[in-house]
Amino acid sequence: MSQSEEYDARILAGAAELFRIYGIKAVTMDTIANHLGISKRTIYERFKDKDEMLFAVLDSMILKQKEKIDDILHSSPNVIAAIFTLLTIGREHAASLNPLISFDLRKYHNAVLLRMKEKCEDPNYEGSLKIIVKGKEQGLFRQDVNNEIVSRFISELSSMITDSRLFPPEMFLQRDLMKNVIINFLRGISTEEGIKIIDKMEPGL
Repeated sequence: MSQSEEYDARILAGAAELFRIYGIKAVTMDTIANHLGISKRTIYERFKDKDEMLFAVLDSMILKQKEKIDDILHSSPNVIAAIFTLLTIGREHAASLNPLISFDLRKYHNAVLLRMKEKCEDPNYEGSLKIIVKGKEQGLFRQDVNNEIVSRFISELSSMITDSRLFPPEMFLQRDLMKNVIINFLRGISTEEGIKIIDKMEPGL
């Protein structure tokens, strides 16, 4: 990594940290510059506006998410164990995020979301597709499950349960949402062998 790339990575890491804590709308370029101890002009030399920076932050997060999904799938004893690991990580990550992030992104930065969809596939969808294929290979998911339909639906489920407008965090716990939405759906696509593994693992979620 070049010195310039390292500097950009430092800016993006600082911005991501502030977005995580305060939400997106509340964080300005001035806030980021003060947090990092650099001038706002330096930031604008690398990112023309907040949307450009937000896009770069999300792009970096997507790459890391893809790597993590692959690592967990590779290291887990079976695909259902991998799913529970991902759910636990996802719940812990959601607990550390400002609940306004999802709302801010959709309301104030929808152009960034559209640009992300144009640039690359949704990592949740890609990860879901790998999981479905591997689950069938391991005999844990039913063979009659349509890979494309189910993968896309799981991706949307993940987005739904993190939508603060649909499920306000002061009313719904992430654990309850996962159990009632994702785990119940997972049971529906699993074989008897898969359901036995779910029954063993669900109490620890």
